[in-house]
Amino acid sequence: MTDRYRDFRRIAADLGTEAVALVPGANFTRLFGHEFGTNERPFVVVIPVEGAPAAVVPNLELTGFAALKFEGEVFDWRDQTGYADSFKALAAHMPLKSLAVEGQTMRVFVQLALTGARPAMKIVDGETAITGLRYCKTPDEIAAMVRAIAISEAALGETLDGIRIGQTEKEIERSLVQAMFAHGAEGLAFGALVAAGPHSAASHAHARDVAIRAGDPLLLDFGARWGGLCADITRTVFVGHVTDEAAAVYEVVRAANQRGHDVTRPGVTAHDVDDAVIAVLEASPYADRIRTKTGHGLGRDVHEAPYIMRGNHQVLEPGVVFTNEPGLYDPRHFGIRIEDDVLVTETGSRSLTSFPKDIRIVG
Repeated sequence: MTDRYRDFRRIAADLGTEAVALVPGANFTRLFGHEFGTNERPFVVVIPVEGAPAAVVPNLELTGFAALKFEGEVFDWRDQTGYADSFKALAAHMPLKSLAVEGQTMRVFVQLALTGARPAMKIVDGETAITGLRYCKTPDEIAAMVRAIAISEAALGETLDGIRIGQTEKEIERSLVQAMFAHGAEGLAFGALVAAGPHSAASHAHARDVAIRAGDPLLLDFGARWGGLCADITRTVFVGHVTDEAAAVYEVVRAANQRGHDVTRPGVTAHDVDDAVIAVLEASPYADRIRTKTGHGLGRDVHEAPYIMRGNHQVLEPGVVFTNEPGLYDPRHFGIRIEDDVLVTETGSRSLTSFPKDIRIVG
């Protein structure tokens, strides 16, 4: 029978540690096929280089945890007694000298519980190696992402068809979210961003109770989650009409987005893609409006490796999915962003998003 912990054992050994610790999150869910939320209760699985794993599990999660068919010792604890004794029991059972953890996922209080029970234990940040297991997506993961994107694009089309001048950003956001669930979303990849006019230049704008007006660019950045995988799409449309300046900026961004598609293939680096995309923006009259890198990896987390930016020489391999989302932002007037989800294939690349990118007037 295949050892499902094999990759984590290898990582622990490669990092010179005795074990890897996982907490609920994308890596945990990918390994066990079951999602657990995070809250004030510490929950951790420790996978040694050799031998059976062990876990500290909140008592109220035991039923769900039993479904994982976990192979090792389980030390559960209740709210009434606290978790310190369960971590001491784990330390006695597995007296480790070193442990690799998910540096961007494990919360400080969980690490303190581990070191409180085993003060001499060395903690190593294994984030890059651990999340690297998710770098290239499996066929099933790609299929789930395609489904999440199809749901998102169907919702976008329905939402844009219903937009009218005088609606507020919040009303449009509500329509978009409802449409995603109506089309089959199992959740949201992140909170939808809907922003009009100068507000569209805010990188992570939150929808306001402010009415859209004729002439406003309207930016929608959103994504459904399906099968544990995320979509992340941005389209910028125009309310009533589009000004000459906005149309010119839009076409520069669209050309940069297309350049990202054109240069993506196996063997190029994240630096190469960003350099090619940003060069289009830099060559335009609007270079002073560049605020962000080209994009980021996409999968079980909406932001993950690889980060598409100059200086990141990580090689793109078949199965990598990333966002191609150049933008130009003038806080005094407006922002324009166009975002696609791109799969690196054996021979080149494929855009998983297909929603049209021609200038669109709504309202």
